[in-house]
Amino acid sequence: MLYLPHPHQETHTPWNKGKLIGQKPPLKLKEIWSIRIRLQLAHNIRDLALFNLAIDSKLRCCDLVKLKVRDIAHGIQVLSRAMIMQQKTHQPVQFEITEQTREAVSNWIKHANLNSNDYLFKSRYKDSPHISTRQYARIVDRWVSSIGLDPVNYGTHSIRRTKVSLIYRRTKNLRAIQLLLGHTKLESTVRYLGIEVDDALEMAEQTEV
Repeated sequence: MLYLPHPHQETHTPWNKGKLIGQKPPLKLKEIWSIRIRLQLAHNIRDLALFNLAIDSKLRCCDLVKLKVRDIAHGIQVLSRAMIMQQKTHQPVQFEITEQTREAVSNWIKHANLNSNDYLFKSRYKDSPHISTRQYARIVDRWVSSIGLDPVNYGTHSIRRTKVSLIYRRTKNLRAIQLLLGHTKLESTVRYLGIEVDDALEMAEQTEV
């Protein structure tokens, strides 16, 4: 029997109608540098620090936006390595901070006159002490749009996945990627990288322990 909806009954629109579903791709190396150079030319000190730190740290956006100066620096001296407790897993994760990122973040701390207990990326809105994940998502949209990419296809996880994707392609070392992302299970890392399970198993079989 053919079912016909009542004329006054509301039809439900799927949340994903018209949206791209699936993992957001990471940025390519040339795209990283295109964004970085544009931020440098625009003298956008905050966004340059945020972009570089987001790429290096590989943190989820909920952890990135809550970073305080003391988490990654002693005064204006930015550390080469830092460790934070992840909000989602309640597990610590360590990350490296490269020289160019240390310079960018140090410049931002001095420019914004931040103290040790200050949030690294303060919000301009009074009801939030730091930028929100929604604000960060909009910033990411601006970054990718500035180099001609469609922001529909990219997101905050594109930034998180960027460096580990480059590392994985060079090393094929899943365990290293798992540690860098702070995943508790290797299966989560496999899914996150978007690699085939057979590929992962083949690598495991070829690795003697």
